Amino acid sequence: MQTEVRMIPITTPYGEYRVWTKRCNSSPSKRLLLLHGGPGMTHEYFESFDTYFADGDIEYIYYDQLGSHNSDNPADRKFWTIERFVDEVDQVRKALGLDASNFFLLGHSWGGVLAMEYALAHPEALKGLIISNMMADCVDYQRYADDVLGPQMESGVLARIKELEAAGAYESEEYEALLMPNHYEKHVLRRPMDQWPACVMHALEQVNKDLYVYMQGPSEFGISGVLATWDRSQDLRKIAVPTLVIGAEYDTMDPLYMEWMSQQIPDGSFLYCPEGSHMAMWDDAEVYHNGIRRFINTV
Repeated sequence: MQTEVRMIPITTPYGEYRVWTKRCNSSPSKRLLLLHGGPGMTHEYFESFDTYFADGDIEYIYYDQLGSHNSDNPADRKFWTIERFVDEVDQVRKALGLDASNFFLLGHSWGGVLAMEYALAHPEALKGLIISNMMADCVDYQRYADDVLGPQMESGVLARIKELEAAGAYESEEYEALLMPNHYEKHVLRRPMDQWPACVMHALEQVNKDLYVYMQGPSEFGISGVLATWDRSQDLRKIAVPTLVIGAEYDTMDPLYMEWMSQQIPDGSFLYCPEGSHMAMWDDAEVYHNGIRRFINTV
């Protein structure tokens, strides 16, 4: 498989920085840029693509956003805005020679927020959009966690989690010990954590916690950072490119809402992962990757 690593200069109002990219395969017409979640995670948990897209038919590009892992980290909240991240993606696009003849954008989780915002800001640049495991309204995301996922836990466990959250004890061993088997192993990646792929574990270990907590909040069990009121649900009809929305049965995001999203987008379609959770690229891998391949080839 042909690969190329590039550090791309990013100009901001506060100076120039560099972000890391890695191109895998080469295709003139099917080039897929991957936007990781977090914010502040890394590209590494996308490495499932090395198995399912290794045949070279589709070019895919790993990318660590500013503040993440291999890229520069200015470590200043003034950089942490949706608008600046959108501008960064556009600078990456231009540096890589991506345009409407070949540019597919896949955003997962926070990357899905960024992908939706990019599609609304730069529709002329895209050939196709993939929104993976991200609802278009973070208030509804929190509501789903409170009304659906939380009550699936044992009542005593949920009550103790809420007590620890109220006390701000997100870093405590007890909080982690409760959340891992009762939430993460059921809704983030559906297998015991000691069986999670090494690349996923490394992405978690490398997370920029300051960036993650500031924008998402301290836990995947709902949202409490500056993104908590983000809502583009009424703007989905303005997305002007072919779009695939991916939802999963056991996700932290409501799969029925994800299907609804696909129906609001004029040229939208829906991929359902019946065995998947938030990281459906790992726990429903064939459905996930084959669905993405089919969408790209259809467009």
